[in-house]
Amino acid sequence: MPTKREQFVQTIRAQWLGQRMRELREERGLTLKYIAAYLGVEFSTLARYERAEWPFRRDHVIALLDVYGVYEERERTQLVQLAQDAWRVNRWDDDFEGTVYDATFVDYPWLESRAEEICTYSTMVFPGLLQTRDYAEAIIRHAEGAQSSPQKIDRWVRLRMERQLILDEKPPKRLAALVEDSVLRRPIGGRLVLRAQLEHLARAVERPHVELRVIPTGSGLHAGLAGTFTLFKMQRPYPEVAYVEHLGGRLFMEASRAERYSKAYDGLREVALSTAESMALIATLAEELS
Repeated sequence: MPTKREQFVQTIRAQWLGQRMRELREERGLTLKYIAAYLGVEFSTLARYERAEWPFRRDHVIALLDVYGVYEERERTQLVQLAQDAWRVNRWDDDFEGTVYDATFVDYPWLESRAEEICTYSTMVFPGLLQTRDYAEAIIRHAEGAQSSPQKIDRWVRLRMERQLILDEKPPKRLAALVEDSVLRRPIGGRLVLRAQLEHLARAVERPHVELRVIPTGSGLHAGLAGTFTLFKMQRPYPEVAYVEHLGGRLFMEASRAERYSKAYDGLREVALSTAESMALIATLAEELS
């Protein structure tokens, strides 16, 4: 049986932690050899920690934060939490095993749960955080294929519904969603499911921290022509992250590489209908489906 370390998936959590711990070491002018000797590990082991090939141990992180002089409580707490998350095989990892979703997807709900604000642009379906159960089930059933068992479908739907609880946290998570006009008209799950989904959106945006705006078909060429993406605006010390899903897999881009998506999102907001106009359109379309 492979060891826990051999089973480890190099997640964005481990990469952030390794990068930050390397920065702290270099800022203090300390060598890998010195720190490895301090921890009582091999030189190569510490190098792998910093490259995120292996996840840092929690006790090592705590010890090194003292050596590096990191006493500010917020940063200490966040870095120790990263160490715990990078090691943990939690319910997300377990439930992703053996599905159509690749292992890197374990980072998506982790980012959702820790972002200060989530900005989404959708061209095909409403974002998962705003989907009804029936709408989500239709999408997941299609994605998983006919070979999937009802139990697996139900598990995925349950997890998506659980992820939506972050919108009810204290303080609330901010969600800003931009969707193409065609998303409002695509009858996923059938007319009744779409109508219930549209009515659900009208209730969802009553919360002050949830925004949904529609990009009209007549807007022509705009910044979203490359397709759907999500932006996670994180607390320090985490950088902003852009997430793109495509047929070949999933891609996370951080910091400067995420800036182009942030600029694209700002451009999309400029051509989108206002919130009031968007809600009026959604109400009209829901009425037409009655």
